[in-house]
Amino acid sequence: MIDLELDDGLAVLTIDRPHARNAISLDTMGELEKALDAAEGARALVVKGAGERAFVSGGDLKELAAIRTEDEAVAMARRMRGVCDRIAAFPGPVVAALNGHALGGGAEVAVAADIRVAADDIRIGFNQVTLEIMPAWGGAERLAALVGRGRALMLAGSGAVLDAAEAQRLGLVDQVIARAAFEEGWRALARSLATVPAGEVKRVVSDGTSADDAVRAFARLWVADAHWSAAERLLARGK
Repeated sequence: MIDLELDDGLAVLTIDRPHARNAISLDTMGELEKALDAAEGARALVVKGAGERAFVSGGDLKELAAIRTEDEAVAMARRMRGVCDRIAAFPGPVVAALNGHALGGGAEVAVAADIRVAADDIRIGFNQVTLEIMPAWGGAERLAALVGRGRALMLAGSGAVLDAAEAQRLGLVDQVIARAAFEEGWRALARSLATVPAGEVKRVVSDGTSADDAVRAFARLWVADAHWSAAERLLARGK
């Protein structure tokens, strides 16, 4: 089950499959696609799991075990990679709120986001090698972009599972929050990013944006009514 909360420009997508530790099945992929459709127009997106045990524990092995041919495996991997690509390409900032462990495919979903915020007691790892497979949903490439090629090979090749502090040290996690303050912390961050300027910052820091594009993005914001209203409020406080 996928829950979608829409609140003043912020979309919160929650993977809620407690019986499977929020693992991804084929049906879950379809629900994620529909939820992302429904989230279009939001200024920021949060992806999280339900509960405190798991963000996403990977693919649902009980259901995906029915996939036995190479062509079936290709189709499944392409479909979920497409979901992760859509998360990565979301126009506004995307936050993965790591409420619990993010393992295997769960780590791949996490790195599709722009920002990873983790509770201090979670673990994260690309441990697909324990099943004699490798990341297939774009996670290996995104991991390399985050931590470098050598570290990506070391982590995904060995299946190492990291605690939150070590993941932050390596650049895999951006912020670690104490469990007691986690809900409040990720919501505050996400709300601060649910703005038009934050969306423009995401666009200009993405690959392929020229200096002229960045200047023009600034200029569009400068002449907008929202900028002048904010400037007037600031000037009024200084009187």
